[in-house]
Amino acid sequence: MLRFADRCWLIVACLVVSLFASANPLLAADKPPKKPKHPNVVVIFADDLGYGDLGCFGHPTIATPQLDRMAREGMRLTQFYVAECVCTPSRAALLTGRLPIRSGMCSDTRRVLFTDSKGGLPASEITIAESLKKEGYATACIGKWHLGHLPQFLPTEHGFDSYYGIPYSNDMKPTLLLRGGQVAEDPVDQTTLTTRYTSEAVSFIRQHRDDAFFLYLPHNFPHVPLFASDAFKGKSRRGLYGDVVEELDASVGQVLATLRELEIAERTLVIFTSDNGPWLIKNQEGGSAGLLRGGKGSTWEGGMREPTIAWWPGKIAPGTTSAELGSTTDLLATIHAIVELPLPNDRVLDSHDLRPVLFGTGPSPRKSLLYYRGRQLMAARLGPWKAHFKTQDGYGQAKPIEHNPPLLFQLEHDPSEKYDLAKNHPEVIAEIRQLVTEHQKDLVAPPSQLELR
Repeated sequence: MLRFADRCWLIVACLVVSLFASANPLLAADKPPKKPKHPNVVVIFADDLGYGDLGCFGHPTIATPQLDRMAREGMRLTQFYVAECVCTPSRAALLTGRLPIRSGMCSDTRRVLFTDSKGGLPASEITIAESLKKEGYATACIGKWHLGHLPQFLPTEHGFDSYYGIPYSNDMKPTLLLRGGQVAEDPVDQTTLTTRYTSEAVSFIRQHRDDAFFLYLPHNFPHVPLFASDAFKGKSRRGLYGDVVEELDASVGQVLATLRELEIAERTLVIFTSDNGPWLIKNQEGGSAGLLRGGKGSTWEGGMREPTIAWWPGKIAPGTTSAELGSTTDLLATIHAIVELPLPNDRVLDSHDLRPVLFGTGPSPRKSLLYYRGRQLMAARLGPWKAHFKTQDGYGQAKPIEHNPPLLFQLEHDPSEKYDLAKNHPEVIAEIRQLVTEHQKDLVAPPSQLELR
C-alpha cells in the first residue's frame, strides 16, 4: 500500500502528464473536431443576371464551367422566381419570406432605395439570418445590401455578425464600400470588387469551418456599370458583359472548391440565383432572358423567372432538373425546416418548404405565384396558367395596360408568353381571380419605406 506522501506525488505526476498531453497533440488522444448540429447555408445572389445568361441555361458564348459543374453535381430549377422584378423588394422578400408589399419594401414611384432614402427594412421583419443566429450560426453578408444604407438598417441590425460590401447598387453615388458600418473605401475600385467579395467569403468559410454558418453573398454584378478584373477583362466571346459573368462563375467555383477542400461540402446547402431579370434597355451591357419574354422591371417571365441551381452533395441528387414551382421567398421556410426551427407565427408568410423538390421526395407545395410590380398586383399564376391583369414594360412605358379579360398563357407550353388563350379558358381565369381574392382578404400593406426622404 502506498504511503500518503507517495499517493500525493502520484496524483501530482498524473496531473502534470495530463496537462502536458492536452497541450501536446502527439500525446493527446486523437479526437476529431465535433461536427456542428446543423448544416451550413450559402446563398449566392447575382444582380440583373438573365435566365439565359449561363451555359447550363443555354447561353451559346458565355462560358460558365463552374456553374455548369454545380448544375451537374446538383439540381437546376427551371421554374424558380423572385417576388419582385427590381433590386430592393426582391432582396427583402428573399430574406424575410414575405412579399415586399407586406413589409413596405416596394413602391410605385421610387421602385428601389436610393442614396437619399430615409427608409429601409423595418426592424420588425424577421430575416433568415436572425433566425439562424439565434440557433448559434455564424452569419455574414458580403456584397450588395440595398435594404437601407442608414445605420439602423444595415445587415448587422438584421441578424448578420458582419458586413462587407456596397450598401446599394453600384451605379449610385457615392459608391462606398463598407466594413460593418464604417467606410472602407470611397469610391470603391469596382474592377476588383468580385475578387474581394470572393476572398472575404472564402475567409469567412475557413474561419467557421467547424461551426454552423450562414453566408449571404449578393454580388453587385452584372448590374451596370460593368467592371471586370484584369484576369477576366477581354476574355469572353460575349464582350464585357460576358467577362463579368465569367468572373462571377469563377467566384462560385472558388466558394465550392473551398467547401470541398475543407471537407464540409456534404453538410452545406448552396443556392445560386439572381435578384431579377436582365436589364434589357442597356443593350449589350445587359443580359439575356433566353426564350422568356421581357426583362428587369417587368412582370413578364423574363423579369421574374431566374436561373437557379441548388447544390448539396449527398442530399441533392446530381445532374437533376426540376420544373416544380419555387420562389426566393421559399428559402426561409425551407431553411427553417432543414434546421428544424419553427417558423414565425405572428405574421403572414409567403414561404413554402421546398425540401420535397430538393431531395426528390415529392412535388412542390407551391402551386401559385403572385407577380407584383411595386404595389400593383399585375399577374398571377396557378399551376401552369398565368393571367396578366395589367402589363407594362420594364422601362419606357408610362402607364400599365389593363386587360379585361386578362391575358392568359399556358407557361409550360408557351414560356415565351406569345399565345393568349383567354377566350378558350374562362374557367381558368375564374380560378385565378379567386386566388387573387383570397390573397387580398388578409393583405395588410403598410406605407412604403422606399418613399421616405
